[in-house]
Amino acid sequence: MEKSKIYISGNTGGALDHLTRIKIESATRELRSRGYIVRNAIEICTDIDPEDKAGQMKRRAAEITVCDKLLMLDDWYMSTEANVEYTICKLLQIPSEIFENFINRLNLKPIE
Repeated sequence: MEKSKIYISGNTGGALDHLTRIKIESATRELRSRGYIVRNAIEICTDIDPEDKAGQMKRRAAEITVCDKLLMLDDWYMSTEANVEYTICKLLQIPSEIFENFINRLNLKPIE
């Protein structure tokens, strides 16, 4: 049985970018090691100019619509883009959950 396709969301802009990048990459590795299909803005937007916010958001929105679940890092609420991702999921009735709650509920390894 194929595992869920998960989109990881976090504060990918501003001063926390480096820390969030580490968190997203770690979460992605951990979930993939458990067989999940994982998508995140860092990986799916590598070919889009960082200044092209509209282009990045279009790509992110398209990817979210084919995911089964949105997992949000603890800093997601500080990002306009992550708030849009959450809103898209809410409107499309795609389940969302705080990443830490998800890993605790499934007894997975926490982000280090």
